[in-house]
Amino acid sequence: MQASLKRTPLAPVHEALGARMMEFGGWWMPVQYKGILDEHKAVRSAAGLFDISHMGQIFVSGGDAGAWLNSILTNDVSLLQDAQGQYTLLLNEQGGVIDDLIIYRIEPDSYLLVVNASMIETDFQWLRSKTSGKITILNQSEQWAGLALQGPAAEGILARLLGDQIQLPARNGLLSLSIANGPVLIARTGYTGEDGFEWFCPASVAALWWDKILEAGRPVGILPCGLGARDTLRLEAGFPLNGADLSPTHSPLEAGLSFFVKFDKGNFIGRAALDAQRSGGLERKLVALLMGDKSPPPRPHYAVFHAETPVGETTSGSLSPSLGAGLAMAYLPAHIATLGTLVEVEIRGRRFPATVAKRPLYRRQKTSGAH
Repeated sequence: MQASLKRTPLAPVHEALGARMMEFGGWWMPVQYKGILDEHKAVRSAAGLFDISHMGQIFVSGGDAGAWLNSILTNDVSLLQDAQGQYTLLLNEQGGVIDDLIIYRIEPDSYLLVVNASMIETDFQWLRSKTSGKITILNQSEQWAGLALQGPAAEGILARLLGDQIQLPARNGLLSLSIANGPVLIARTGYTGEDGFEWFCPASVAALWWDKILEAGRPVGILPCGLGARDTLRLEAGFPLNGADLSPTHSPLEAGLSFFVKFDKGNFIGRAALDAQRSGGLERKLVALLMGDKSPPPRPHYAVFHAETPVGETTSGSLSPSLGAGLAMAYLPAHIATLGTLVEVEIRGRRFPATVAKRPLYRRQKTSGAH
């Protein structure tokens, strides 16, 4: 491991479990334990547990916090009630995506931003540079650890761990608990296409809760999961990855995330550029590509061709264990980025057919419970 890489509080646990480790966004992270295919299937059929301690926790508070955040982020923060969250984006003045994140309103005038690992310091400094009014911004990422419990059995596992007296949050909700071993924040969002929870706790007790959640999930076949399965799961679910599918040179409109941009709320950073795109039309769009049956799995930065002409490159790609075919994302010219369009992806010097497909390519089976 490079000495410059950051380690989560769970890094020794991953190494003890025999995980294959790798660099990701400046962090030393597990890519797989038992194997990507087994971990992927465990999340789709039962449950998987991920270390998300590398993600950042930025707390914003003060009398002007809500209105100020609404002028910074694309979604409408004013719609949030206490213990509710929403997906949103942080844009530059050109309308490009600095980061995508989840914002939770803990209580009036108090918010938690969960940001991507490689963007913690960038986001923090950007927010600080835009501060106005009665606002306090604290980066507490080093004090917190995060675990993501994902899969159809996730709700039952937490109920077994916490007891029936604890009412778990609804979809996009947040539960604050004061229990043994320190405070816990339990959110219900997810990045896999399955039901699931994020468990935020003090970094000092991360290993304790990791073991307790795995023990509670053992009867249903829970597996610890790494970044490899996280990537295949999110690709099937059609979720973009910041730094790959999202970047400062691409807008959320181009990325197909217009639902999370609320123009009727008023002005926000990047709005003028997005207004220009809306009036002038999009030149390119992020699409999902479904590869043919006999294609090797696509990877990022593979050239995409249409009618023998190069029209873009893949931004991310992998094999879909659920579909048994390769999946990719790519920005294509708007006139090509229509469902059913046939293109070709160049893989190791050969071109393989692919079809522009509707996101998400995988939809989970609905289960009972709060969502």
